[in-house]
Amino acid sequence: MSYCEYCEQEGAKQVHVDYHNKSYGFPLEDDNALFGRLILEINQAGLSWETILNKEANFIMAYSNFNIDAIANYQEEDRARLLSDAGIIRNKLKVNAAIHNAQQILVLQKEFGSFKQWLNNNHPLSRDEWTKLFKKTFKFVGGEIVNEFLMSTGYLKGAHVESCPVFAEIAKEKPKWMEI
Repeated sequence: MSYCEYCEQEGAKQVHVDYHNKSYGFPLEDDNALFGRLILEINQAGLSWETILNKEANFIMAYSNFNIDAIANYQEEDRARLLSDAGIIRNKLKVNAAIHNAQQILVLQKEFGSFKQWLNNNHPLSRDEWTKLFKKTFKFVGGEIVNEFLMSTGYLKGAHVESCPVFAEIAKEKPKWMEI
């Protein structure tokens, strides 16, 4: 069953329906929003997406509204705060990855103007090529994390089946995968 089919059936959890209808696959323009999605995807590793969706507001608060500059400058007290925050995923590797990845995005912003422009400049790539690039650039990013991040932000096709009403809505926004 596709995510679209799950979200269309009676009894689907509202948190999934809302994400499916309003966020999943829609292109993101803002670097902080893109980075926030990457943080959420990294934190989902080994857990259910529902867990992450239910904690999304906590992640936003804990991680300074996903502000890249703020997170890149986190110190040891910030790490300790995050690791003691029961509202998010308290995993040292994931917390450290968020801080490291924010620092990497600052480097990309200096070179390319924005995280979004770095993604655009590397588009189109295959899933495997994207994964290789992300592993070279960021921490705690494997094939599934990279794939879901790119599908959820409009860089790779597959977030919605073509018969899904949201597919047509997203197509109006011309996601990057439509350029291939």
